[in-house]
Amino acid sequence: MSDLREIAPAFVEMAHRIVWAPTATVDADGRPWTRVLHPLWDWDGEALTGIIATSPLSTKAAHLAAHPDVSLTYWDATHDTCTAQCHTEWVLSDEGRAAGWEALETAPQPVGYDPSIIPGWDTPTSEGFGILRLTPWRLHLMDGSMMLRGEGRLLTWRA
Repeated sequence: MSDLREIAPAFVEMAHRIVWAPTATVDADGRPWTRVLHPLWDWDGEALTGIIATSPLSTKAAHLAAHPDVSLTYWDATHDTCTAQCHTEWVLSDEGRAAGWEALETAPQPVGYDPSIIPGWDTPTSEGFGILRLTPWRLHLMDGSMMLRGEGRLLTWRA
């Protein structure tokens, strides 16, 4: 089992390089659903948190009301993979949505973007705009190119 201080920086580097993460939720009837999302991660040296700009009016929001955990997995053609199982929490205050909007807008490419490119998200206070905060309780990381050469190692962390 890895220490969070060892795995979190490597996780953020890989996640931000790959950018897009298939993300699974579970609906109220226990059925899994997946979609591709664009999280932004922050490692402050002590805690790892993520945010996703998404609609609190979506089907995903209904799933999270019943089961507030998600699983996100990043993968690229070199077989680098990293997964985060996370508890979620909505940030719906005007102040919190504005801070999330700014974080996404000012993050470096390729992970940063202007949320107003999404139809209906004209400002951080648009009705359909929300920030979903991610708090990982498990991380799993594998450097696929090294593993294929027999040199890599698998990193796993649990809260």
